Amino acid sequence: MTRQCFDKAKALIDAANCEDPNREISEGKDWPKELLYSRRMSDMLERYAPDADDAIKLAVSAQHIQRWKSPRSDYPMDRKGYHQWRTELNKFHADTVADLLAKAGYENTFIARVTQAVGKKSLKTNPDTQLLEDVAGLVFLEHYLLDFAGEHPEYDEQKWLDIIRRIWNKMSAQAHQFILAGHIRLPDSLAALIKQAVSE
Repeated sequence: MTRQCFDKAKALIDAANCEDPNREISEGKDWPKELLYSRRMSDMLERYAPDADDAIKLAVSAQHIQRWKSPRSDYPMDRKGYHQWRTELNKFHADTVADLLAKAGYENTFIARVTQAVGKKSLKTNPDTQLLEDVAGLVFLEHYLLDFAGEHPEYDEQKWLDIIRRIWNKMSAQAHQFILAGHIRLPDSLAALIKQAVSE
């Protein structure tokens, strides 16, 4: 029964992310953007914490579920608007995955555990939330930091150091060691800056 629930839940999450109208090319294949992100999250979890249980596997795959339905542009383009967007976005992700897990047959206790992580509840005290945050940070550094840099040519070196340090500070000591040991592929053009940010 548990395996059936997991397989159904994973299929529902993938189907939800397949609806993304935004596309991204990776290794010659055209992907729905959030489905590709979900796959990258799952792949990184397998590399970083291969013994993670089903709750974490589902939380990781649902980290950005249907994110395009709550665009940043719907909120004021200032710090307050950003934090409002992030707060409501986390709730949207948690509510969305909760509905899908219920459809898959999971009980409330399991659903609550997944939604706590997806909703970013109690970072630093909830090990599930921390693990999800670690994986998200690793995926961002390996797959998305370079493109993000290209979108913001106006940022100076100090701004980038601050951004990288914020990501670093959200991650656990285990994730720090994973990076420093060379287990993720850092973009060549930013590797020196990343190392500077985390060594100061």
